[in-house]
Amino acid sequence: MTITTPVGPPQRRGLLLRMLPPAVYTGRARALLERSLLVYSRVWMVFLSGAVEPLLYLLAFQIGFGRLVSEVVGPGGQPMTYVAFVAPALLAASAMNGAVFDATFGVFFKFRYQKTYDAMLATPIGPFDIALGEIGWAVVRGGLYAVAFLGVMGVLGLVESPWALLLVPAALLVSFAFAAVGMACATFLRSPSQFDFIQLAVMPMFLFSTTFYPLSVYPEPLQYVVQCLPLYHGIEITRGLSVGVFDWSLLGHVGYLLVLAAVGLYGTARRLAGLLLR
Repeated sequence: MTITTPVGPPQRRGLLLRMLPPAVYTGRARALLERSLLVYSRVWMVFLSGAVEPLLYLLAFQIGFGRLVSEVVGPGGQPMTYVAFVAPALLAASAMNGAVFDATFGVFFKFRYQKTYDAMLATPIGPFDIALGEIGWAVVRGGLYAVAFLGVMGVLGLVESPWALLLVPAALLVSFAFAAVGMACATFLRSPSQFDFIQLAVMPMFLFSTTFYPLSVYPEPLQYVVQCLPLYHGIEITRGLSVGVFDWSLLGHVGYLLVLAAVGLYGTARRLAGLLLR
């Protein structure tokens, strides 16, 4: 004799979730944001680490090197001071640094050593929630760096257009793209020593993505290489917004970063699903 247990709404919902692919569990990423906020509220001084280096660069150019180079050609062919040329690029780099740090170092230790995500998957949270929540917190961190940097630009008199207020959303987009790709890369790392590969990618981008000089200084073949770098597109957006110069290429830069963010988010979710639920 077979006894059939009635299946109520909670049971049906559980059966439906188990039937769906793990990477499409959504709706609970906010829990990871709340967790990160509670954790970092006790160690808030760590936020200074990613903001100090670009600020020191900015002050160095304002006090020293900026006195040697008076003007450069900025977006739209209009002249601008060298410090005003470099400042929006350093803002984009600051957003990149904040996002990459959280999405790689933090994620790696939670994933490989603390087993935080294994514990989360014992709850209704799924791999896509983990990816979206961690990337979301990295975006918040990059945005905080951008707000602080924009404030310093204002104090130094480097905000030349009301459109500069859009630098914060632009920095959030840069953070989103780098956090998504960074977290996907972090799932491939197997030891802390392999973080050298992350630095090997980030440092050349910081130095050569037209951060300190325009694209025209490169030979033509190298210009195509530089234009493939994600930070280059972020810098073009922030530099244009800082002086209020808009053209159709701005949409191309935004589209590049949006596609990169979408690919990184999808790749992260699939990697987490494959590694944690196998």
